Amino acid sequence: MRAITIAEPGGPEQLVWTEVPDPVVAAGEVLIQVTASAVNRADIMQRMGHYSPPPGASPYPGLECSGRVVEVGAGVSGFVPGDEVVALLAGGGYAELVAVPAGQVAPLPKGMSAIDAGGLMETVCTVWSNVFMLAGLTADQTLLVHGGSSGIGTTAIQLAHELGAQVIVTAGSAAKLQACRDLGADVAVNYRDEDFVERVREVTEGRGADVILDNMGAAYLNRNVDALAVNGRLVIIGLQGGVKGEVNLNTLLRKRASISATTLRARPSEEKAQIVAAARDAVWPLIEQGRFRVVVDRVLPIDRAAEAQRVVEDSGHVGKVLLDVAAAGSAG
Repeated sequence: MRAITIAEPGGPEQLVWTEVPDPVVAAGEVLIQVTASAVNRADIMQRMGHYSPPPGASPYPGLECSGRVVEVGAGVSGFVPGDEVVALLAGGGYAELVAVPAGQVAPLPKGMSAIDAGGLMETVCTVWSNVFMLAGLTADQTLLVHGGSSGIGTTAIQLAHELGAQVIVTAGSAAKLQACRDLGADVAVNYRDEDFVERVREVTEGRGADVILDNMGAAYLNRNVDALAVNGRLVIIGLQGGVKGEVNLNTLLRKRASISATTLRARPSEEKAQIVAAARDAVWPLIEQGRFRVVVDRVLPIDRAAEAQRVVEDSGHVGKVLLDVAAAGSAG
């Protein structure tokens, strides 16, 4: 098969579309012919040498894909060759073939194209596991999402809006703020010229946010705690603003608040299977009813993965940047 390999840690130019050995399907796994994948921040970190795949995972980037089942391993039930599916991966989505534990595979949702579905699983599973399973957001509460126009952000906005929660987002341009409003955000804050803590207090009448989904880490740590409501839950899923920070524990104590920090990629397959099953039960009906979609910024051929990663690194996109495997070698 062909896959995107990383010649050596560095810039996007290190991504090379080349021939590699086919994956071998183990017991309990499904072999998928990949239709599409998507660029996630973790892929960029891996390319730069900062985020190695978990032991036993594919060495190639790509944490999600859509595609068609071509083979099932021993002990697998529920999937047969020819099934159209989506999958949550520990790596290997930037390739023509990928082997994945069957519990991390789900049917392609009805009404969603296979290309769009290439950007479904990583964001849906991240948001569902953190905002709903871990933090327990409910309809009468307020969610603050940083990076509202990202793949994670656009997913969180739609799902929280469908739940009936109040949704506040931060983003860095008028166009991104409007995109968030169009998806259901109640309040959109430009972090470049507004204080999100003050805005959260203002729109919640001083109560604060019940749940904060944060991709920044250290840079926002204390301000996030300040923005929390009593019994609030801060969930950190990214470190774009640094890895080390100090927190005012007195504020945390007074609010009886909590801080959680999670990753998805290195979790045991059994945990991922539980998350996939929960997300499928909750989100697939919304997709089929036209109430949730993958927000797609652009689709590029897989052999232009370097260009796709540059787009995401520049943060000018809204939603997902997708990689079309079948389009490899096409002009444009």
